[in-house]
Amino acid sequence: MGDDAVHDDVLDTLTQWGVGALGEKLGIEFISADRERVVATMPVEGNTQPVGLLHGGASAVLAESLGSIHGTLLVAPESVVVGIDLNCTHHRSVTAGHVRGESLVLSAGRTVICTEIRIVDDADRPVCTARLTCLVRPVAK
Repeated sequence: MGDDAVHDDVLDTLTQWGVGALGEKLGIEFISADRERVVATMPVEGNTQPVGLLHGGASAVLAESLGSIHGTLLVAPESVVVGIDLNCTHHRSVTAGHVRGESLVLSAGRTVICTEIRIVDDADRPVCTARLTCLVRPVAK
């Protein structure tokens, strides 16, 4: 996998990369990122179902964003990670405030990285637990 040293400018790099058009629309903001964990927040407002509950798809986007960025921090610069499986279990509804997601590595091999993402509400109650499996591929030249 990549170098054990994590660059001090990881969050600056994430800011330059951005969270993508969808992540921007959802209001995802990265709080911290290193090889052990990646943390981001997302507002509930604007990301709800018609009945006012946080949309499960928004939680899935937050989870995949966290896990993909986490995988990227674990691989060599000449590699890229692509999500191949995302599983989300929704535990409770949220109608206001923010949710916070944290990605932790379950396994990291040469070709497959698996992360667990826990999403909680403002009271640290579980909202969603996700698992993302990513394939490690060489960067296309």
